Amino acid sequence: MTPEKERELAQHVEAIAALLYEETEPEQVKSLAKIEATVRDKTLQYITPQLGVFLSEKLQKLHQEESES
Repeated sequence: MTPEKERELAQHVEAIAALLYEETEPEQVKSLAKIEATVRDKTLQYITPQLGVFLSEKLQKLHQEESES
């Protein structure tokens, strides 16, 4: 990954973290163990499904382009 893309990714991750933090109970960020569990839970609940949909759509588009050529 290029440094520019790394910076862009970091900005997006920070924005995602801020959104998720707003939806997190204060008790869930009082220790490193709770933070780790919260990050894992929120990632599985919100981020991973969206990544799966995105990648699935890209794969479908790739297969469609290959079948058209």
